[in-house]
Amino acid sequence: MDMVNRLKNKVVVSVQAMPSEPLYLDKCIIAMMKSVVKGGAGGLRVAGARDVRNAKALFDIPVIGLTKPNVIPPNWKEVVYITPTLTEVISLVEAGADIVAFDGTMRPRPNGCKLEEIIKYIKINKRIAMADISTLEEGLQCAEMGAHILSTTLSGYTSHSKEADEGPDFELLEQLTKRTNVPVVLEGRIWEPWQVDKAFELGAHCVVIGSAITRPQLITKRFVQRKG
Repeated sequence: MDMVNRLKNKVVVSVQAMPSEPLYLDKCIIAMMKSVVKGGAGGLRVAGARDVRNAKALFDIPVIGLTKPNVIPPNWKEVVYITPTLTEVISLVEAGADIVAFDGTMRPRPNGCKLEEIIKYIKINKRIAMADISTLEEGLQCAEMGAHILSTTLSGYTSHSKEADEGPDFELLEQLTKRTNVPVVLEGRIWEPWQVDKAFELGAHCVVIGSAITRPQLITKRFVQRKG
């Protein structure tokens, strides 16, 4: 559990881009990873075996790996697409991910894969299992199944979780920290430094920030489509 301990009170940066985006080139992702590590990131969350291998070769900080499809499905609120089956888990383990993040909801997975199988495989291979969940019930179930870390990543991004608002789901974070002893990560819609402070006040183990740091098209959009 050394990797989990190393994330305590750290800001982890999610460095990701879709294949259709200019920053998807490996040299661009590497440049972003170097930039955020230079800025003090205590860990990296990256998508795909390529970026996991590059991160592990370059840095001595915890690397969280996940997979996503090249194109996010139009019914993305209804389906499992973050590290959905053992095939994707195996690719991340072989690439060297310290922590494997996966959809921890109770929705059906492709090819009949079971969530228990994913958690078991990650643990057998001595990696850390990180469950991305959207509700308290899912978090409690994943903790019972043996997940090492729970993350609020999918709150507001499933059809059965509460509608996403402007900011992170502090309510879910607080519920999880009170109801389980498993480390809880706040991720999703974090745009301001004070939100990081509040997360730690509520008991977050660490905080993952993505779009506010590494998605320039979304940062620009917030300014262009400003309210008021």
